Amino acid sequence: MQASVSALQRSAPFDLPIKFLQFGQGNFMRGFFDWQVDLLNERTGLNGGVVVVRPRGGSGSPLLDVQDGLFTTIVRGLDEDGKAVSTCRTIRCVQREIDPSTMYGDYLALASLPELRFIVSNTTEAGIAVNDHDAYHDAPPSSFPAKLARLLFERYTHFEGDRNRGVVLLPCELIERNGPALKAAVLHFARLWQLDAGFADWLAGTCVFCSTLVDRIVTGYPQGEAEAIEEVLGYRDQFLVAAEHYYLFVIEGPAWLADELKLAGAGLNIQLVDDITPYKKRKVGILNGGHTALVPVALLAGLDTVGAAVSDAQVGAWLADTLAQEIIPALPLPQEQLQQFARDVLLRFRNPYIQHRLSAIALNSWSKFAARVAPQMLRYVDLHGRFPQRLVLALAATMRLYRGDVIVLSDDAASLAWFSQGWDKVDSGRQTLLQLAQDWLANDKVWGRDMNLVPGLAQAVAAALQRIEQQGMRGALQAQ
Repeated sequence: MQASVSALQRSAPFDLPIKFLQFGQGNFMRGFFDWQVDLLNERTGLNGGVVVVRPRGGSGSPLLDVQDGLFTTIVRGLDEDGKAVSTCRTIRCVQREIDPSTMYGDYLALASLPELRFIVSNTTEAGIAVNDHDAYHDAPPSSFPAKLARLLFERYTHFEGDRNRGVVLLPCELIERNGPALKAAVLHFARLWQLDAGFADWLAGTCVFCSTLVDRIVTGYPQGEAEAIEEVLGYRDQFLVAAEHYYLFVIEGPAWLADELKLAGAGLNIQLVDDITPYKKRKVGILNGGHTALVPVALLAGLDTVGAAVSDAQVGAWLADTLAQEIIPALPLPQEQLQQFARDVLLRFRNPYIQHRLSAIALNSWSKFAARVAPQMLRYVDLHGRFPQRLVLALAATMRLYRGDVIVLSDDAASLAWFSQGWDKVDSGRQTLLQLAQDWLANDKVWGRDMNLVPGLAQAVAAALQRIEQQGMRGALQAQ
């Protein structure tokens, strides 16, 4: 085996024009966005280079430059026919990585690159946030939006407001309307710093802030398998990143973006749309909602991973029926598209290369149920005049999980204390399961309303909880 990935060095140090500036050097962006750019370069001649910028300094981890920006992706999972697939690819589109905390001059110099056209970011859900203490002359400002505002103003001044030097922004942070949110954050710092009024006009007239939806599980460096994988590759790669086979990139933006990104004929699951809302509802309802409903049921049934749960004859059938009969009918979207998406989701859940522990995704199950599952449950009631029994059982299972005797719960201390006190009252006979359910459903800070106002819901949840207590989770499933 060779010592490092250096055996794959490109022919020239930076042999692609820089068209993409990427805030975020983590596993997800390398296994999702850079992977797609690399394929676009190969399949369409996009000829786009990427410069990666660290949104936060001080991590101490090496820059991608130590491998000339090169790294390997290994993509594994089940294809559309349920067949296991695994492919490796050397990603060559990244030309450089910059840490503004130590390379601020190099960072600002990016603003003058003539072919720079796209700025993409993934700085976590908390990344698009503003403050009043980042200053224009900070080198660099602390927050991502302040760094971005400074760079965009540098571009505006360098090119003297040239209307042909705007950029397209593709924030990938998992927040609602991430495009407008990022634009508002940049304008906040423009006002705070009292920048040239023409800058705001330049942003509005030449820069496009798109909302996006990203979907791929990127598991990162395959710790237990890296040595065997690198033996096959023939080199050592400290930036090796593993990802699932499935991916989806939805961009809400103007139609001309398809030509700029050369999407035609690329064969990639990048969708340019007028309205991203249906795609978000589909993902939250089926993928996230399916996950959230499954976790407590599977844990109480004695299972420990998503794959084991979906492969379990009883629990897997319950999940498939829940998606098909209670979640999909409650989503106001084309049913055929939803059914195909659900099939893809179940294949992803069965991915033999990802051991997704149920306990690791049980955090904040209460609030996740409120955000991801409750809307479909209530819409089902509106449509059919009765409760979706499987979702009610999942709600009761979530409540039972918070008894705290199945896994170690890691929610906030206040929530765990509340549940502990409630279950103590039930165990001591001072409170019934119905009263516990009523108290739980009354928390409008979580549910957004007093759920006791839904007639009969507390009684249905208490009855399902009683079945779990008396028959066990598998007995309760059998009763459905």
